[in-house]
Amino acid sequence: MEEPTTPERRPEMITERLFRTRTVIITGEINQRLAATVTGQFLALAAESSDPITLFINSPGGHVESGDNIHDVIRFVTPKVRVVGTGWVASAGALIFVAVPKEDRYCLPNTRFLLHQPAGGTGGSASDMEIEAREIIRMRDRLNRIFARQTGQSLDRIEEDTHRNFWLTAEEAVAYGIVGKIIQKQSDLP
Repeated sequence: MEEPTTPERRPEMITERLFRTRTVIITGEINQRLAATVTGQFLALAAESSDPITLFINSPGGHVESGDNIHDVIRFVTPKVRVVGTGWVASAGALIFVAVPKEDRYCLPNTRFLLHQPAGGTGGSASDMEIEAREIIRMRDRLNRIFARQTGQSLDRIEEDTHRNFWLTAEEAVAYGIVGKIIQKQSDLP
C-alpha cells in the first residue's frame, strides 16, 4: 500500500523525483549553503551513474567563491552536464552557467544574463582595504579570463563589457557566446 502524500512529504518527493531524473535546480542567491547542497547533489548523481545531469539555473548571483565551488564541481564530475538558464542568470550565476561547453548551454526565450566585475564591501584599516582591493582586482582578472575562454570573446572585450553591468537578452547571449541555443520546450533538449 502506497503511503499517502502529505504536505510535509511533498518537498521530499520532489527531491527524490529530481534525483531520479538527474536534475539539479539552482534558484536564488548563490551562497555557501546553496553551494554545499548543489555540489553534494552533483557528487551523489555522479556516484550513481555516468548518465547526463541537467542543471536549471535562475539566480541573481551572490558569493563568488560559492559560484567557483559549483563551477569547479560541475567541471570535475564525470557525467556530462547540460545547463538551462531561466529567468535571469547573473554574476556568480553566469559563472556557474559557463562551466559546461557551449554546446551544452541552453536558455529559455525570456532569460536575461548579467556580467559585471566583482564588488567588495570591506572596511577597516587602510592596509586591509588595500589588500581587499588587490584581491578584487585578481578575482576580476580570473573571472574575465574564464568568460573570455568560455565565450570566445577577447579578454579586452570582456574587460570593457564588464566594466559596468552588462545585460544581454537570450538572443544577445547566443551571439556573445554565453548560450549555445535558445530552447522553447523540454523536448528541445537532446
